[in-house]
Amino acid sequence: MKSLLKPFLATLVMSFAFATAAHAQATRTWVSGVGDDANPCSRTAPCKTYAGAISKTTANGQISVLDPGGFGALTITKGIIIDGDGELASTLVTGTNGIVIAAGPTDTVILRNLHFSGIGSGLDGVLINSAGNVIIDHCTFDGFTSNDIEVSLSNTGYVLVQNSTITGGSQGVVIDGTTGPGPIAVALKDVTIQGTVTALHTLRGHIDVTRSMFQNNSSYAAHAEVGTINVESSVFSFNGTAVQADSPSGSVGISNVDFFNNNVAIGSGGGVVVSAGNNHQVANSTPGAPNAQMSVY
Repeated sequence: MKSLLKPFLATLVMSFAFATAAHAQATRTWVSGVGDDANPCSRTAPCKTYAGAISKTTANGQISVLDPGGFGALTITKGIIIDGDGELASTLVTGTNGIVIAAGPTDTVILRNLHFSGIGSGLDGVLINSAGNVIIDHCTFDGFTSNDIEVSLSNTGYVLVQNSTITGGSQGVVIDGTTGPGPIAVALKDVTIQGTVTALHTLRGHIDVTRSMFQNNSSYAAHAEVGTINVESSVFSFNGTAVQADSPSGSVGISNVDFFNNNVAIGSGGGVVVSAGNNHQVANSTPGAPNAQMSVY
């Protein structure tokens, strides 16, 4: 009996070890244009897609890109870093969203050095449904028909977009009207948004902007329908309406902002446009005017 039991136990232990290894997750995984999602997603045996790699990456781990390629759409349900690492790392989609973030309310998601392309029929570039913090850094967006970045948080959350370029689409960055329990805050730093219908749009929460460019956006560059948009040290040029705040609860604050060649520099939506008194305008068809002044300390 003992002679039969020992081989059985040895086989059982080996099978358990193999199963454990097969389901192990790594803190850092890799994707490559010539990878395979059946691989363990290591540097020497990378996966083919972000979706293949994320299942093999621990929460708060990192997916890195080895070489140029298009790595597919993805839904993120945990804290993660996806870093293009200086390669042309693309999310190419048609008729759907690029990356959907549905992480936990305390999770941090970082998207860095990535190219999002909707190829003329993609919906949203990045759709943020739930997360604690989202950082979009050194990314480019083009070819989307809906929103390049849509903040649809149902929880309190914070989004930072920096050193990024957005071209085309219905809306560049929008905080939509989803009901949530707490503040929704979006910050833009060193961002260029060109050729959208509306570059910035808020239906709740607030957007803070610094050192950014808004150019050739056909309807609005910054539209505070509900909530607040604050803009500092930025340029609005060749837009339909550069900034507009709607009544009764829209507000726009402007400080050290230049308005060049817009159809309307400051729109007449009936909300509050607060000026620091240090802005400049030239060659706007309708200059408009702020209706409130910031306090100076």
